[in-house]
Amino acid sequence: MESDKKPQKTQEIQKNRNRPFLLLDRDGTIIAEKNYLSDPDEVEIIPGVIEGLTRLQAEGFGFVVVTNQSGIGRGYFTEENMRSVNNRMCELLAQFGIVIDGIFFCPHHPDAKCFCRKPAPGMVRKAMDELGFSIKNTALVGDKSCDIELGKSLGLTSILVKSGYGSEQEPFLVNTADYIAKDMADAAFWLIEVSTFKPEQHQPE
Repeated sequence: MESDKKPQKTQEIQKNRNRPFLLLDRDGTIIAEKNYLSDPDEVEIIPGVIEGLTRLQAEGFGFVVVTNQSGIGRGYFTEENMRSVNNRMCELLAQFGIVIDGIFFCPHHPDAKCFCRKPAPGMVRKAMDELGFSIKNTALVGDKSCDIELGKSLGLTSILVKSGYGSEQEPFLVNTADYIAKDMADAAFWLIEVSTFKPEQHQPE
């Protein structure tokens, strides 16, 4: 389990304790699902993502990507390939002022039985340690059952988005996900305007 985030300063970590954070899957949630994507030139932002993340960021949300990348463990592409895809995704989002606070990935083959591959909580625990956000102030959006299973195991408000594999996963998660969104813009609207998700405020130590 690794991250693409530089260590944060103490004041940034303190600030993050009171920020709402959204955990995001990568492929099929932010960028188009391309089946073991390794070429940054093929990165495409899914419709609705810019609108949704822009609105959430305006509400003070931070964004953390947690992504299973077993293509590394399977030998389909290298960690460098994956980082190039991540960088391109961040570049495209940055054109609209959207900042990703951290990217955490599991490179292992499913047979490795690691602690970081979703729905295991390892990536989220590492993100919390590095960025300092509170699990009570966190929600999740993803397009697969492993995303929703992860979110529910941690007590998070968990949204299935119908991009990527979301539409075919919907029948199996209709009673598990807190909301099924047609796209990220819909997810953002529901999270801000409809859901009971309310970040808690921590007193300075």
